[in-house]
Amino acid sequence: MQHKPEPRRWAPRAWARHEAGVLTLVRSLLTAAGMVSAYYLLPMDQPFTARTLLALIAGLLAVTGLLAWQIRMITRSPHPRLQAVETLATTLPLFLLLFSATYYLMARDTPTSFSEPLSRTGSLYFTVTVFSTVGFGDIVPQTETARLLAIGQIVADLLVLGVVARLLVGAVQEGVQQHQPLTDPPEGGPPTG
Repeated sequence: MQHKPEPRRWAPRAWARHEAGVLTLVRSLLTAAGMVSAYYLLPMDQPFTARTLLALIAGLLAVTGLLAWQIRMITRSPHPRLQAVETLATTLPLFLLLFSATYYLMARDTPTSFSEPLSRTGSLYFTVTVFSTVGFGDIVPQTETARLLAIGQIVADLLVLGVVARLLVGAVQEGVQQHQPLTDPPEGGPPTG
């Protein structure tokens, strides 16, 4: 009679990590999907004015505040790496959608701002190509205002890619250090860690 191996069971800590990872993934996908849906569904029919630029600046300041709060959450989280993934999944789409909405309003108000008319998808496409530094050249800013806005996005992109990435890595490292289990004490000594 052959003994049938017992099914492998996950240890409680491994299951908790797996569950936290799945929840983070689902929350991140739902948040990003919600933001993209709002971008496509919200009415954007106001003209491009100085108020539009002020709204972009206010939005970028809000993203900065959100990022600062999330970095604090990363350092305090029992799963700092997962929290960092969730941070990127919320702040990056919001950052890109702010620029995309601004480009869309600009192109709608002044059709000659870009080399072709921009739909919401075209604006998002242009924003992502500028962010990724691919710059296919199929959509080109043609007015001074459009070029200045694209320059502003490029500078902000560099900050996101450099400074924000460094802050996130540092927060994850700090969070991991804070949540490392205590090591076994040396003979006769107090616990370390």
